[in-house]
Amino acid sequence: MDSQLSNLTFSEFWTPISLSLEIAIVAWIVVLVAGVLAGRGLARRSFRGKALVETVLMLPLVLPPTVVGFLLIIIFGKHSFIGEAIQSLFGQSLIFTPWAAVIASAVVAFPLMYQSAKVGFASIEASIEEAARMDGASEWKVFLYITLPLAKNALISGGILSFCRALGEFGATLMFAGNIPGVTQTIPTAIYVALDSGNMTLAWCWVGTIIIISFMMLWIVQRKSH
Repeated sequence: MDSQLSNLTFSEFWTPISLSLEIAIVAWIVVLVAGVLAGRGLARRSFRGKALVETVLMLPLVLPPTVVGFLLIIIFGKHSFIGEAIQSLFGQSLIFTPWAAVIASAVVAFPLMYQSAKVGFASIEASIEEAARMDGASEWKVFLYITLPLAKNALISGGILSFCRALGEFGATLMFAGNIPGVTQTIPTAIYVALDSGNMTLAWCWVGTIIIISFMMLWIVQRKSH
């Protein structure tokens, strides 16, 4: 066994994994709620400027992660209005904190959830929902008992894909949240450090871990689609 790996404690190996999962789960919850609401709101609605709005929502999917990270620093930095408000309320900057990693992961994962939700909601026959309304169901009940079940497969696929994207986020997270062991060091950034220091055995262990997690999640998506 590699001497560097043998000197590593289980806690040091597990911390980036557990932190990655925690950040991905919180980001996934944010993305799930925001993606479902945005997808539902824009699935069948037509208005002037809709194409522009959807382009902005999908932009993080195609932008380089470093550009996303740069924009997040500008938006939440200490010289911005939002950054100053956060500094005033919490007594510290958002940058280089676990919440910065959550925001970065959520931003890059959101387009996958939004697109899946929009497609799922758009595929539902409007007459089905209208029939439920005519029978006296409220909008909330129509959404809860008709719309969500019919769009279930698309929402599950979008949720899993967005979770995997949040889990594997690297560039934006590195720029916005940094690489602080035990605080913001996730699996991708830990792999980068291990590779840079020449510890290939440790890097492979983390690579294998994230491959297994991602493979299992994507396998669930594939099973749902067949």
